[in-house]
Amino acid sequence: MAAPLRYVALGDSYTIGTALDDPAERWPDQLVAALGPESPTVKLVANLGVNGWTSGDVIRTELPELGRLRPEFASVLVGVNDVVQGVPVAQYRANLEEILGTLLETLPAHRVITVSTPDYTVTPSGADYGNPVEQAAGIRRNNEILREMGDARGIAFVDIHDLSLRAATDRSLVADDGLHPSGAQYALWVERIAPVVARLLGRSG
Repeated sequence: MAAPLRYVALGDSYTIGTALDDPAERWPDQLVAALGPESPTVKLVANLGVNGWTSGDVIRTELPELGRLRPEFASVLVGVNDVVQGVPVAQYRANLEEILGTLLETLPAHRVITVSTPDYTVTPSGADYGNPVEQAAGIRRNNEILREMGDARGIAFVDIHDLSLRAATDRSLVADDGLHPSGAQYALWVERIAPVVARLLGRSG
């Protein structure tokens, strides 16, 4: 039996699962559990996500870990804190170029996925982090940048933004802090992410 592929997840609070009591509810953990026997076995060797981290923080603190961790598969979800902290669009784009470029130095494009940022503005505490209309527009903008940059490099982009909007009317999709996704919302994400990952991992190389 082949050794499991080494999976490293990069990102912010949405990757580390801020406000969840059980780490198994984080979407990277749920993803590993959801991948069936038809896919190569995947082992999550590191979840590098940190609450509040921007794309610049990923460059400074997460990318340097890749040499030690030796990933064979990686995911990237980052952008919400760039919106909240007012990182200029041009800087966000440049940061993504560095993040994706660094990953592609050691991984083929079909061993990397990017995931869109959810819309936190529809949550009970969303208005505490800036004007909801402006922040929601910023999230959509950054998601489109991530999609475009991934497309240009042959990297899959999984859009879960619409799933996050269900939290406006379904409180079970929000964690107890009133802001971050619950494990139930992450499960919805994984229903969409897992088939994409299974297809990618089924490719040779």
